[in-house]
Amino acid sequence: MEKHSGITSYYQFTDEGSGTPIILLYGLFGSAKNFLPLREHLKKKYRVIVPVFPFFQTGTKADIFSFTEYLHAIITTLNLTKFHLLGNSMGGHIAILYTLKYPEKIESLILSGSSGLYEHGLGDTYPRRGDYEYIKTKTQLTFYKPEIATKELVDEIYSIVNSRKALQIVSLAKSTIRNNVEAELHKIDCPSCLIWGMNDTITPPDVAVSFQQFLPKADLYWIDECGHVPMLERPAEFNSALDTFFQLNGFV
Repeated sequence: MEKHSGITSYYQFTDEGSGTPIILLYGLFGSAKNFLPLREHLKKKYRVIVPVFPFFQTGTKADIFSFTEYLHAIITTLNLTKFHLLGNSMGGHIAILYTLKYPEKIESLILSGSSGLYEHGLGDTYPRRGDYEYIKTKTQLTFYKPEIATKELVDEIYSIVNSRKALQIVSLAKSTIRNNVEAELHKIDCPSCLIWGMNDTITPPDVAVSFQQFLPKADLYWIDECGHVPMLERPAEFNSALDTFFQLNGFV
């Protein structure tokens, strides 16, 4: 049974299942919905927690460092001592920063389409407000199969870009681009898992290869005919890769 809990009016998250905790972090234009197939799969064996980031709330400091601390506030309130941390896109970048700051808490680090080295994203320049076709095209480029970018998803992103939230998008994107973690990745000593779309155009395959090179204990799993959000576009393959990683590292 899914539980929606709030630490305060500011901190929000979903919490379901039981067992070893695994925290899922989505990216700039993502939401907890990106993880629906993965959540259904994981909650059979794990406690699955998805923080709801206040990316676009008025008065919120919009950078990846403040959201790393937002994540820590949730973890502290839930009294979590050891857990798996999984992040997609900007969520992966936040996961890396958290692992570097609190390494004693991390069982494993799982990254998919993570920023932190370099990326090509929708938010890397000021979004074209009012240009629906531009937003539609950029959203479709997130996936190998453009039809995954439903009208509902495009409308949601278009609404964000054409609101007062647009400046926060740029602020968040710039904080991501300016923070390159390459020189620090060697400090991450926990088992790491990279699950990457072979057709990712935002964080291309060579980004995954670089992450594997710089992370001391990294396994890399490729998913063919797949873009930037593998857990949503190819959920069966993503779940299988994650299961294999957990089994090989004795986490089951």
